[in-house]
Amino acid sequence: MEKKILVVDDDPELRQLLDEYLSGWGYSVLLASDGAQMRERLASQTVDLVILDLMLPGEDGLSLCRSLRVQSELPILMLTASGDEVNRILGLEMGADDYIHKPFIPRELLARVKNILRRAGESGGHAAPARTLHFAGWTLDLNAHHLIDANSVVVSLSSGEFRLLKALADHPGHVLSRDQLLEVFSNREAAPFDRTIDVMISRLRRRLTDDGEEPLIKTVRNEGYMFNVLVERRT
Repeated sequence: MEKKILVVDDDPELRQLLDEYLSGWGYSVLLASDGAQMRERLASQTVDLVILDLMLPGEDGLSLCRSLRVQSELPILMLTASGDEVNRILGLEMGADDYIHKPFIPRELLARVKNILRRAGESGGHAAPARTLHFAGWTLDLNAHHLIDANSVVVSLSSGEFRLLKALADHPGHVLSRDQLLEVFSNREAAPFDRTIDVMISRLRRRLTDDGEEPLIKTVRNEGYMFNVLVERRT
């Protein structure tokens, strides 16, 4: 089956180059110049890989990468004109599968694309889907959408609470902003003074009896929230 690649870059000449080159190797190529267009393409098309530029107008590539990773396991190859080691590490920490510096040799980019798609295919799309997440005596059942405590008692969650908890548990040790978390269940950005996420976090903390000195859900001032516990994924 023909693999579909979404190229997100604000340079029209580079977009055209990648379109022609990758199409010549049998890939179906979609193009976007910024984050808004990227989301439009993803909403209407099934994509196998995103090639994402780090420096974009408006929302930058790091933020978009982090947002994508909150919502899916879609493979991401990041492009960067910077040789800064910090940007490379940040991109990988945000969930990118690989990166390549501009200017690059098209053949090298093709090799990286093939490797990422091969790995995704071997694992069925990144990793075998987990059925349960385990943390601090709790179990989150991803099929039944239940939270189960250490005594096997089921704690009911609303749809929004489940999605929010899963997003946090999928990224332990990483700070997720309110906007990112809001996108998980509503696909919209927070308006000024929107307290939806804060209210739902409070509800989750009550469900988890999360009121100790080292909370499972940690508030990171002026940034967002972080799941402050190790998580084990079981298939």
